[in-house]
Amino acid sequence: MTTIIRLHRIFYDFLISVKIPSFYSEILNLLFLTVIVCIIIFILNYFSKRIISKIFKSLSKNTETNFDDYLIENKVPVYIAKLIPVLFIYSAIPFWFFGFEILIDYAFLTLQIYLVLLIVWIVRSILRSVKLFLKTLDSLKDKPIESFIQVILIFVWFLAILNIFSIVTGKEITTFLAAMGALSAVILLIFKDTILGFVASIQLSSNDLIRIGDWITMKQYGADGDVIEINLNSVKIQNFDKTITTIPTYKLISDSFKNWRGMSESDGRRIKRSLLIKGSSIKFLDNQQLQELKKIKLLETVISAKEKEIKIYNSNLDIDNSILVNGRNLTNLGLFRNYIELYLDNTSNINSEMTVMCRQLTPTPHGIPLEIYAFSNNKVWKDYEHIMSDIFDHLLASLNFFHLELFEYPSSLK
Repeated sequence: MTTIIRLHRIFYDFLISVKIPSFYSEILNLLFLTVIVCIIIFILNYFSKRIISKIFKSLSKNTETNFDDYLIENKVPVYIAKLIPVLFIYSAIPFWFFGFEILIDYAFLTLQIYLVLLIVWIVRSILRSVKLFLKTLDSLKDKPIESFIQVILIFVWFLAILNIFSIVTGKEITTFLAAMGALSAVILLIFKDTILGFVASIQLSSNDLIRIGDWITMKQYGADGDVIEINLNSVKIQNFDKTITTIPTYKLISDSFKNWRGMSESDGRRIKRSLLIKGSSIKFLDNQQLQELKKIKLLETVISAKEKEIKIYNSNLDIDNSILVNGRNLTNLGLFRNYIELYLDNTSNINSEMTVMCRQLTPTPHGIPLEIYAFSNNKVWKDYEHIMSDIFDHLLASLNFFHLELFEYPSSLK
């Protein structure tokens, strides 16, 4: 202690010796020591930052994992290096402010608060590094990691704030916890969305309801696109027009939404669209018309087989063929349905291992719906649309060969 006093008073004694009043000597001595301490802090901070950063970079080069790269990227070594000047300041305060007891108390108080915040910064940087590292793992990159990181960060900040209040007031943390217990209803109200978001994140993750990269549709929020971020309070969706829709996380549990992941993971993307056939264009086919349609390669075998079957059926029942409505006869719509299925089966872009069907639906005031139900083996949106357009271009152009017409509203006369 005597040595500290002597060192502390060297500049003070010099000022006194040159006839500077005691009060001003004390102030100038304090300023002189402040400059000295600041220089030492700067030197310690500079060298500790360089040494610790060098150690981390050396470890990064010698390890296979890229986790340490993320630690460097998020300045973890820089924040850790700041601990060394803090330890120096902590030990230097009694010498630095010797004779100024009030300043010593405030200096320790300020340093303790700064130390708490520094630890929070270190933890936050480490958590960010963990988040970035986990997102590189195939098994976790589509999980809502950010939600869990945010929960940990909230807990860390909660503890930090309690510690700061404890430092400032000089009371135990348990005192604040007891007071918060009494205000639990208010706290629950304030953090309602956060709590709901945390519970929702766990449910979404445990039930595998949504992943980053999933295409989801939620019409009530105008969302139709890919999930790009899942955090504690919200889910960000980039719509196909490149706009961003933000939905509260808990709404994905309380409301319904459509996830297209099943389609993406399946062997095909469904095509389900109808042609509306004009009812008055549907008719039985006579022999001349059947011979014309036999020229269509896909139908040649089908028509021949059906003709034999119908001929046997009608002859057994002694049907009068002069009127086509008697007995069984082929219709242009029925053959067109057969043609569509054969055409789809022979189309390379359709997955023949999955359902391929053309069916007639209930007649409507807008015509007879002829629905095509099949699966494209290419699931990319643009390619899928082109495949579907090519199919319907062909079918629409084929209607005339079957003497069928597409239903259309009559155009107004001018």
